[in-house]
Amino acid sequence: MTLTKRGSGYRALLGVALAACSAVLISYSLSSASGVKLIHTEPSTFAPVLVIEEQGQRCMNFTEIQDDGRQTCFNLAKPDEMVFEYTRMMTSALFVMPEPRNVLIIGLGGATVPLALEKILPDAVIDTVEIDPAVVRVAENYFGYKPGPRQRVFVDDGRAFVERAHEQGRQYDMVMLDAFDVDYIPAHLLTQEFLQHVHAILAPNGVLVANTFTNSHMYDQESVTYAAVFGNFFNLRNGNRVLIASRGSLPTDDVLARNAVALADTLAPFGIIAGQELRYFSRKQDWDQGAAVLTD
Repeated sequence: MTLTKRGSGYRALLGVALAACSAVLISYSLSSASGVKLIHTEPSTFAPVLVIEEQGQRCMNFTEIQDDGRQTCFNLAKPDEMVFEYTRMMTSALFVMPEPRNVLIIGLGGATVPLALEKILPDAVIDTVEIDPAVVRVAENYFGYKPGPRQRVFVDDGRAFVERAHEQGRQYDMVMLDAFDVDYIPAHLLTQEFLQHVHAILAPNGVLVANTFTNSHMYDQESVTYAAVFGNFFNLRNGNRVLIASRGSLPTDDVLARNAVALADTLAPFGIIAGQELRYFSRKQDWDQGAAVLTD
C-alpha cells in the first residue's frame, strides 16, 4: 500500500489533528462492534491507520473497519500463511523468475509479501517504498516487519523513487506494484510514462508484478497501457487481478510448470499451493484493445 502526496506545512498539521479526532470516533464506533477489537490507531497525514483483530486475524485498514477495506491481514496462529489470494498470486511470480537477487516493492501495507520473500529468497535484497511513515511504524510494531540489510524500507513516493532509480541506472530483477490509497491505485502510478520508468529499471529478463482490481472500470485502459509498454503479459484473476510482465520474453507453459513444481515445498508454508496458482496464469487478452492508453 502506498499513498500519493497531498501537501505539507499547515495541511500536514491539520491532517494529523483530524486523524487524531478520527481515531477517537473510530474507537467509539468500534466499542459496540461485535467480534471486532481495535488494537491501535496510528495518526497519519493521509488517513488513520487502524490495527484490528477479529476471528483470529490481525488486520490493517485505513479510517474504517469495513470488511472490503482490509489492507493486510495475517493469521495470528499461523503468521506466515497468506490470508489474501492476491498475495499468493503475486508471490507466484516466482514461477516466472525463481531466484531474483533484488526485488523492489512499491507499497508496504502490513509487509506480507516482503516478509515472505525474505524467507523464500534467503540471498535476495528486498527494497520497499512506502510514502506514509505511519504505515511503516504500524508494520514494524504490529506485523513483524523488521528492516535490515536485506529488508530495506524507503519512505518516499513510489513514482519519485522509480524515476530516481532510472536516472541513477539502478536495476531490479523483480518490481512489484502494490500501491493503493483509500480508493484505488494512485493515478500517477497507472500511466504509460510511469510504466516506462519501471521497464527501464528492470534488469534484462526482469519481471514486473502488479496488483490491481478485476472489476475496475479502468480494466481495459489499464490493460492496453501495460501492453503498450510490456507487450504480452500473464493475466491472473481470482478476486483481485495480478499482471505479470517481463522485460524479456515470457516463459513457456512447460517452464512455468517446472518452476512451480520446484518451488512447491518452499511455498507451501505460506499457504501457496503451487499447482493451484499455476492455473491462474492466463495469456488471454480479455479487454478492449481499442481502449485509450493512460498517460500523464
